[in-house]
Amino acid sequence: MKKSKFWDVDKRVEDMLKISEVETLQEYDKWRKEIPFLKFQPDWEVKMVPPFGGAIVRFLIKRGNHHVSVYLDCYDRLGAMDKPYWEVYPHKDNDTFRCGIKDTKSLLDAIEQGLGNKRRYLKK
Repeated sequence: MKKSKFWDVDKRVEDMLKISEVETLQEYDKWRKEIPFLKFQPDWEVKMVPPFGGAIVRFLIKRGNHHVSVYLDCYDRLGAMDKPYWEVYPHKDNDTFRCGIKDTKSLLDAIEQGLGNKRRYLKK
């Protein structure tokens, strides 16, 4: 009879130790406190995805037929900005956009542009 993964205590302990190592390396507790809230537009569909490649956070945003990918890199593992930054792709002309972790207005504007900029913002 095959042993259930659930009851394989050694494997579960081994997995928990690996997870703990990653959480320590990525400083998830620190970034949980530092990552700002984002107010998404009501017509955006947001899909959270695992933070592969060294990113701290990753998500996809869709509106109609347009999609953008967003990640937060806090250790220059995916690019180089010498500070924690968001990256949005695609942005204008299939390029990327980067801004600091706290610059949420620029981040949300870049996402909007990547989605086809259906809204017009009025300057006061």
